[in-house]
Amino acid sequence: MNIELNRLDDDLQLLTRHKQLWAQTDVAARLAILARIRDAADRVAEDWAQTAAGKKGLDANAPQAGEEWLTGPYAVITYCNALIDTLSRVAGNRHLEGLPMRELPIGQLAVRVVPHSLWDRLLLSGVRAEVWMEPGVTRANLAQHTAAAYAHPTSGKVALVLAAGNIAAIAPLDCLHKLFVENEVVLLKLSPVNDYLAAFLNAALAALVETGFLRIVGGDSAVGQYLANHPLVETIHITGSAAALDAIVWGTGAEAAANRRAGTPKNKRPITSELGGVSPTIVVPGPWSAADIAFQAEHVATQKLHNAGFNCVACQVLVLSADWPHKTAFVRALEAALATSAARPLYYPGAEARLTEFQSGLTGQTAALPESANQCRIFPFEAGGSPIAETFEVFAPALAVTELPSSDPEAFLIAAIAYANRDLAGSLGANILIHPRTLRRIGQRRFDGIVADLRYGAIAINAWTGLAFLLPQARWGAFPGPTLDSVQSGIGAVHNAMLFDRAERTVVQAPFTPFPRSLLRLSFTLLPRPPWFIANRRANVLGRLLTRFQARPSLAKLPAIFANALRG
Repeated sequence: MNIELNRLDDDLQLLTRHKQLWAQTDVAARLAILARIRDAADRVAEDWAQTAAGKKGLDANAPQAGEEWLTGPYAVITYCNALIDTLSRVAGNRHLEGLPMRELPIGQLAVRVVPHSLWDRLLLSGVRAEVWMEPGVTRANLAQHTAAAYAHPTSGKVALVLAAGNIAAIAPLDCLHKLFVENEVVLLKLSPVNDYLAAFLNAALAALVETGFLRIVGGDSAVGQYLANHPLVETIHITGSAAALDAIVWGTGAEAAANRRAGTPKNKRPITSELGGVSPTIVVPGPWSAADIAFQAEHVATQKLHNAGFNCVACQVLVLSADWPHKTAFVRALEAALATSAARPLYYPGAEARLTEFQSGLTGQTAALPESANQCRIFPFEAGGSPIAETFEVFAPALAVTELPSSDPEAFLIAAIAYANRDLAGSLGANILIHPRTLRRIGQRRFDGIVADLRYGAIAINAWTGLAFLLPQARWGAFPGPTLDSVQSGIGAVHNAMLFDRAERTVVQAPFTPFPRSLLRLSFTLLPRPPWFIANRRANVLGRLLTRFQARPSLAKLPAIFANALRG
């Protein structure tokens, strides 16, 4: 252990010597580094994705392995491209030129960041993303609240990044944010769950490792505690659980209780965090066809079972209208979509214990545990009356469903938003599914005003908030407001390749279905799915093609992508 700690000390001393150099590194040099990272990530992408799939018990050639492409090398390469685009025009905030903006009914400014390029328009199937700014940010002063780290550079700092073990891109994206958005050099400690990524990350990020701006280490929670309290560490970012953060901030056991009572954190460093929570999907009642029900059932199944359910924004609470005529058909279609999805091992530690607690808390009984994620069970419960469903993040393949009275879509949506804000733990991500005719009936401006009351850092309308994680221009993090004493889904935000200093949330909106509604008269099984859907039949091929495209965009690569997308 002493040898290991000595190595950690050496790494931190190296970073300390280089922190000021990084802070003074000009934009041209940073652009060159990002280009090197993009190219290096492309070179290791195949081995990276295949290894990650194998470690999660997946066949590297099976469709579900496409998730490891999209949430691994694809996400890193895409983020590099977005930062290159921003930094190449950051002088005078010229990267803001041409961004569509609008004032929301609540008076806040919304800036559309996706689609941001021709490629976005061709590949994202009508997906739009806006970043909603904090109150007080206007068109006139947006530039004053953007890219402060480049307009007014400060002294360099050493950041510790404690990464989660579920999604491969979390660690490198958090590091790139710290380096290129916050101007801090980084010591990255990987989770023991996916520390096999070290070889790929060292290779992909070699341009930062070789220059002494980044170090990557492994280790258990004791190593994390040692680093979090190291005198050379100046800031911390953690992705994971509130319990892990609390142990760093307050300590454990009696020490933590005493520190909380006294209001004296054990660790006084600036700490940002992304900690998950209980994510809802609100299904607004409307005139859904049988094909609508089938498609959106697969959509919710994806929100639950992507990555075997081990996602911080996996849907945990499904909110339905008790008076919607299609509610029973929808739940049955969802059960079928879950059951017929490909088997996925429960690879993440502690899944069985969390499932046992979740099931027994909802049913009062200990049921047989699933052996794979596609055996996910749906548990009904009464809204406002189940702490286990509403405040305990299961982080495993189980789903709770509740009903609220109201057949009127607008009244139901208002009630569902109030319920989510009041009773569900956390504020990281929330999803709304709404039929286009229902949305037209409410009106987009009135709808925006209602959605503004939903206090989540990412809101997805006819999409999943997991997509906001993959969009590099989006802000990713909890809704502003939590404190260390009540941290909920965390404090602060990452990604944010547009360099907004006062972003409040991201709102993603997609078409109700990604294909013309006239095609719904065809057999639903023949229609294509988005590449992140668990039912996509070409997801692994699309993941590879999209990653290669982002590494070297070219019109010549589009036919293969479109051909496989149509077969998905």
